[in-house]
Amino acid sequence: MSRGGKVAVLLATRDGARFLPEQLASIEAQSYPWELWWRDDGSRDATVALLAGRGRRVDDPEVLGAPGSFFALLRAAAPTLAPGDCVAFADQDDVWLPEKLARGAAALAQVPPARPAIYAARQVYTDAALHRLGVSARVHTPGFPAALTQNLAIGCTVMLNAAAARLVAASHPPALTLHDWWSYILVTAAGGAFLWDDEAVVLYRQHPGNLVGAPLGPWRRGLAALRRGPGRFMRVMRAHLAALEADAALITPDARARVAALSGALAGRGVTRAKALATPGLHRQSRFEDWVFRLWFLIG
Repeated sequence: MSRGGKVAVLLATRDGARFLPEQLASIEAQSYPWELWWRDDGSRDATVALLAGRGRRVDDPEVLGAPGSFFALLRAAAPTLAPGDCVAFADQDDVWLPEKLARGAAALAQVPPARPAIYAARQVYTDAALHRLGVSARVHTPGFPAALTQNLAIGCTVMLNAAAARLVAASHPPALTLHDWWSYILVTAAGGAFLWDDEAVVLYRQHPGNLVGAPLGPWRRGLAALRRGPGRFMRVMRAHLAALEADAALITPDARARVAALSGALAGRGVTRAKALATPGLHRQSRFEDWVFRLWFLIG
C-alpha cells in the first residue's frame, strides 16, 4: 500500500451493546490508519448510542441481515477508496489484535493495485469472556474453484484491496451467501490473489449469538454434514454458480468455463456429475470433508 493509504473499517451491528465497547477499543488501538463505516440493522439496545458521533453511518431503514449490511457498507465505501486504500470487515463482538490492520495492509500492498486481492488470517477462539479456547486451522491450496466448496476467508479477518472492494460492490451476490464467502469466491474467480496469514489477528468470541461460530474439526464437520444431508449445501452451491453466471463479465474466461461446466453437470446425473468432480482444484481442505462434498455433489 502506498504511503498515506488507509483502511475503511466496515462494521455491521445489531443488538451488539454487550460486546461492542471492547471491539471499538481494539479498533481504536490499531497501529494503522483507519476510518470507521457502520450500519445498524435495527438494534433495540444501546448499540446506536455507543456508535453515535463515530465515523460514517450508512443509513438504511430496511433490515438486511448481517451479510446484507456488509454489502451495503461495501457499496457505500468502495467509491471513496484511493488505489492504496483497502477495507476490513468488522464483526461487533470480536477483539482485534493491535497489528491486525497493519498486517493485512502490508500483505495487500504486495499485489499490484489493479489486481483484486483478498487477505484472511487465523483467529484465536475464545469464550464470551475472552478466555482462550484454541486457534483456527491453517489453510492449504485456496483459490477457485475450491472456493465453491468451502469458505476459507473468515469475515472477522478479511481485508480487500480497493480493486477487490470495487469488484464485490459491483456484483450481485445471491441471497443465500455470506459476505466473506462471496468475496472469496468472486475475487478468486476474477483472477485475484488470495493472501493467507498464518498469524492469528483476532480474538474470535464464541457465544450463542454468533451468526457463524467457530468451525469444528474436519472429522466433526464431516460427520455433522452427513447428518444434515446435501440439501442446504447444494442449494448454496447452485446459488453461487448462478450468481457467477449472472456476473460473468466480472470473472475470467477460465472461471466462466468452469462455472458453466459445473452448472451443466448439476443439471444432469450420474456420469456427468462424476466427470465434473475431476475439475482441477475442486476440493475441500481435508480428505474426509472432501469425500462428503463429492458425495453431496453426486446425489444433491
